[in-house]
Amino acid sequence: MAKQARAVQTWRSIVDAAASVFDDYGYERAAISEILRRAKVTKGALYFHFASKEAIAQAIMDEQTSTVEFEQEGSPLQSLVDGGQQFAFALRHNSMARAGTRLSIEGVFLGGPHPWGDWIDATARMLELGQERGEVFPQIDPMVSAKIIVASFTGIQLVSEADSGRADLREQVAEMWRHILPSIAHPGVIAHIKPEGRVDLAAQAREKAEREEQEARIAAEAKGAGSDPDSGSRPGGAGLRGGGSGRGPRAGGSGDEGDEEPAGAGVAAGGVVA
Repeated sequence: MAKQARAVQTWRSIVDAAASVFDDYGYERAAISEILRRAKVTKGALYFHFASKEAIAQAIMDEQTSTVEFEQEGSPLQSLVDGGQQFAFALRHNSMARAGTRLSIEGVFLGGPHPWGDWIDATARMLELGQERGEVFPQIDPMVSAKIIVASFTGIQLVSEADSGRADLREQVAEMWRHILPSIAHPGVIAHIKPEGRVDLAAQAREKAEREEQEARIAAEAKGAGSDPDSGSRPGGAGLRGGGSGRGPRAGGSGDEGDEEPAGAGVAAGGVVA
């Protein structure tokens, strides 16, 4: 289990480092050597988890889909607005969200699903729920409106990036909703929708950081005191996915990651820039 925990940490380090590199340089100019430098891992460790730069990019695009969650309770339209503002916040503060968006815009589909497919489908489902609850006009086609919403957000965040480095993105997204809502929602519902979102995401992020810092401090103190001798044998998180496809860390193998490089690991694979 200690090996598995180490593999998970290495996978995480590689994906996080790669996100920052793709965010800075885009797919074509991103170099494996720079990912290795930022991740502080060996080339053998990287190729243990990912067959190519393309596989790393796919992992980042997969991660991006978990950036936004739409609340199922309460107003479906407000949940849509809140989700959009949540992603707008992530684009300012989360390199994973920025990298995934840049990869999508650059057309790096990597043979996988449509880069905006999950977002469009989730938006359409929330609009359908809005129709069921009487918020959205019954004559609206949820899929058509979902594509318009996603396309509008994508364009607005690009303009905001050019104008202000996305500093004004929250207000620009709010303006987007002020223009779209009258075409899809009943006036009485719109009066109760907050285009800027219901949650103070900056305060929420600060609270989360403080909580994680406190948890890390407690864990470090417990480890130093030797109060949890079995901690190294606990299984990894239930959300782990099998490696090798760019969709999660590889675990349970017979060898250690990075002990030796696989055949061809020293050669650029799948368009990898070494």
